[in-house]
Amino acid sequence: MDIDEITQKLKKTLKSGRFVHTMGVAYTAASLAMCYDPSIMDKAFRAGLLHDCGKYLNDKENIEFCEKNKIELTDIEKETPGLIHAKMGEFLAKEEYDEDDKDVIAAVRWHTTGHPGMCLLEKIIFISDYIEPNRNHDPDLPNIRQMAFKDIDRCLVRVYEHTLTHLSDIGKKQDPMTKESYMFYRDELLKNDRK
Repeated sequence: MDIDEITQKLKKTLKSGRFVHTMGVAYTAASLAMCYDPSIMDKAFRAGLLHDCGKYLNDKENIEFCEKNKIELTDIEKETPGLIHAKMGEFLAKEEYDEDDKDVIAAVRWHTTGHPGMCLLEKIIFISDYIEPNRNHDPDLPNIRQMAFKDIDRCLVRVYEHTLTHLSDIGKKQDPMTKESYMFYRDELLKNDRK
């Protein structure tokens, strides 16, 4: 599918607020790619468009969708179905949106928790989801947005810190991968700062 086809399909599938967020992520991701590696700008835009393509069902329907399509869920995903859309997005990107680029699919898959050893595209989508212009959930967003364009790895750690603090403050369970990824990137940053 080309960009216009993907955009039109998403516009019909997603709620209007989710669609506006999606477009914000796509443009933010393309901007970050221009900053760090213009050769992946198209991939960044596509991954930004597709990152929430699985976020249109309610919690019960998410679980049923995964059971029907043999998408394995962890216990934490079953307890916190809001996390499921990343795996659903991975499936839908391939099956419904004809995406065959492994990097784009991986960026969709890991945009909620990230993982240790992410490639640049995965980092870009993870951060873009947090900082896109329609977000206003974090009073430190202006600083985080600036940091995203100056030092992507430092920004990644900051986004993890804010995410984990927020989840703790509201009493939500944390996916172990989020904490593991945070610790990985924090340690990498500390190593690099010592050099």
